[in-house]
Amino acid sequence: MATELEANTRDDFKRSALTQLRHSGNIPGVVYGYKTENTPIAIDAITFIKTIRSVGRNGIISLNINGNKQNVVLSDYQQDHIKDEITHVDFLAVNMSQEMDADVRIELTGESAGVKDGGVLQQPLHEVSVTAKPSDIPESIEVDISELQVGDTVTIADIRDKYSVTLNEEDDRTIASILAPRQEEEISTGEEQEAGIPENEEGRETEASEESKSSEE
Repeated sequence: MATELEANTRDDFKRSALTQLRHSGNIPGVVYGYKTENTPIAIDAITFIKTIRSVGRNGIISLNINGNKQNVVLSDYQQDHIKDEITHVDFLAVNMSQEMDADVRIELTGESAGVKDGGVLQQPLHEVSVTAKPSDIPESIEVDISELQVGDTVTIADIRDKYSVTLNEEDDRTIASILAPRQEEEISTGEEQEAGIPENEEGRETEASEESKSSEE
């Protein structure tokens, strides 16, 4: 059973009205999609955050708009990084019996044997596009890297048959690899240089999605 989220329609699109709406603890948004006209809405910010934490980024939400319920997924959102606030949300109404595309994050699990030996982990692919019915879309795709040795690579082909969803990526796309540490080099005199130190794995930043379905002034 989908988690329910209350929403109200709105008809004042002035900047001052949107500012007041946010100051009162609400988030402006829009719902569109399956059997649904583009409908401007407002939702309680705290309730929205609790709902997404509960169902996940790709979870099904029963959006109750003035008593009219519709199954939706969170399609897009805008965020003010300075204030750490969600400023706008887009909901996509879905047909539960029809497949859809969604982006799912990749979560690496386990500690690589190669990293334990001094190798450096690189993850060039952090999310993957999948096709599945809305209720079958996972919150994440887990990839076990515990058996990877230095020089090993895990690709889409290695995990394709492990999930019931369709992975919309080429088989040879690299998910993660273990690189060898920087090798020692000998100078012309035969003197050996000091061993290099493996570079730390770089982190990644999550960029807020830009609003794609509505533009409000």
